[in-house]
Amino acid sequence: MASLAQQFTGLRCPPLSSSRLSKPFFPPKQTHKPSALSPIVSAAVAISNAQTKERAQLKQLFEEAYERCRTDPTEGVAFTLEDFHSALDIYDFNSEMGTKVKGTVFSTDKNGALVDITAKSSAYLPVQEACIYKIKHVEEAGIVPGLKEEFVIIGENEVDDSLILSLRTIQYQLAWERCRQLQAEDVVVKGKVVSGNKGGVVALVEGLRGFVPFSQISSKSTAEELLNKELPLKFVEVDEEQSRLVFSNRKAMADSQAQLGIGSVVIGTVQSLKPYGAFIDIGGINGLLHVSQISHDRVSDIAMVLQPGDTLKVMILSHDRERGRVSLSSKKLEPTPGDMIRNPKLVFEKAEEMAQTFRQRIAQAEAMARADMLRFQPEVSGLTLGSDGILGPLTSDLPAEGLNLSGVSPAVES
Repeated sequence: MASLAQQFTGLRCPPLSSSRLSKPFFPPKQTHKPSALSPIVSAAVAISNAQTKERAQLKQLFEEAYERCRTDPTEGVAFTLEDFHSALDIYDFNSEMGTKVKGTVFSTDKNGALVDITAKSSAYLPVQEACIYKIKHVEEAGIVPGLKEEFVIIGENEVDDSLILSLRTIQYQLAWERCRQLQAEDVVVKGKVVSGNKGGVVALVEGLRGFVPFSQISSKSTAEELLNKELPLKFVEVDEEQSRLVFSNRKAMADSQAQLGIGSVVIGTVQSLKPYGAFIDIGGINGLLHVSQISHDRVSDIAMVLQPGDTLKVMILSHDRERGRVSLSSKKLEPTPGDMIRNPKLVFEKAEEMAQTFRQRIAQAEAMARADMLRFQPEVSGLTLGSDGILGPLTSDLPAEGLNLSGVSPAVES
């Protein structure tokens, strides 16, 4: 060691300049590569510090929330307890069967429609429950997305606990109410025959099926002949509890026939053709247009003039209410003889005008007949002739012993 010290004793170091002292000192760069674990360790330390800090913040939040719940549980709440109960009343409803709920349709498919009724899950409206009438798709009944309607709960789907809704049930209730109202008003309604049996036919009115006994049908038609036809009907019995609905065609026909006047013009539809004439439906009443009353010109083949389904105007010539027979004529409505064959459209347009002319001719003929009777035997006719030549009303001042016709001269051919 002593020899080593002696060696260093003779060494001289040059003095440090001021310029060298003013420069900062930088440690020499390390030439060796850093360890591969140092970044991972740094990141782990950073994550650990962040998690610790986050846990501390969460702990502080929980402690503050616990303290608020213990001391003032309603602090910071935007609505009161009463508001909360009101909200429950709006969004909570009775899901028992038969309960009516309001909903909005938000989608449809071939089997039905999904409806939002503000429940925990959407409700479903099957297509068979969408309408009182038979339909193939809910859109036929106007069920489209966005529709707001009142439904009735009729069941529950066990798979997903969703509710099954119905509109048909509500429509049935309204239909029965409507039938009771129509029965009270004693009005005539139209019913389409949809089926039949040995006792009568089944007709559809207001979406409900009702029975029409053959004894209450004015015509002698069979159930097959009446199928898919509309009949004028009146209500006989309306019993919703027993699901019993009975109609009468005879009562409806009696009201319609009372409005038919001799010489009036009505619109009819050709129902069927026979060798002797055509049967015309005039508002539910079948009238006969005899071949001789079709036109002034001879009609050799009715099918050349009329076809089933044709619409025409006819004049009522006679009406036998007891036997239910009505005689019709289109010949009386022809502007010129043969127009029913050559120009039936003109007959349709001029029908009312020609009927008025015909009635005037009949009235003049009756007046002339009465005047002749009054001139020959005024006491027999019971008529009086005024100074203006107008016939007065019939009198009932007839002799009790009857009339003596011995003095009446026999008619002489001219």
